[in-house]
Amino acid sequence: MRQNEPVIMDIKPSSTIRHDYNAFSKLCHETQAPIIVTKNGEADLVVMSYEAFQKMMARQRLGQMLADVDREIAEGRPMRDFEATFAALKKRIEDV
Repeated sequence: MRQNEPVIMDIKPSSTIRHDYNAFSKLCHETQAPIIVTKNGEADLVVMSYEAFQKMMARQRLGQMLADVDREIAEGRPMRDFEATFAALKKRIEDV
């Protein structure tokens, strides 16, 4: 999912999980997107596959790291070596 892409989520009633968990699980894995689960017609939960969750968390950690670097630059701190920093980031992403 790209940063400027609109997030399109499926909306499913909670009965979908109760009646056909396997199909619901398959949908989560195929779409790799959050699915809103409703209860009595109201949004109640957001569910996604574990893999999609891990990717979302990795993007969040990367965003935080980039924000930290931006803050360090604004504070006038010396810059880190590009090659070493890029290698560390790549390793952290691959480990997820």
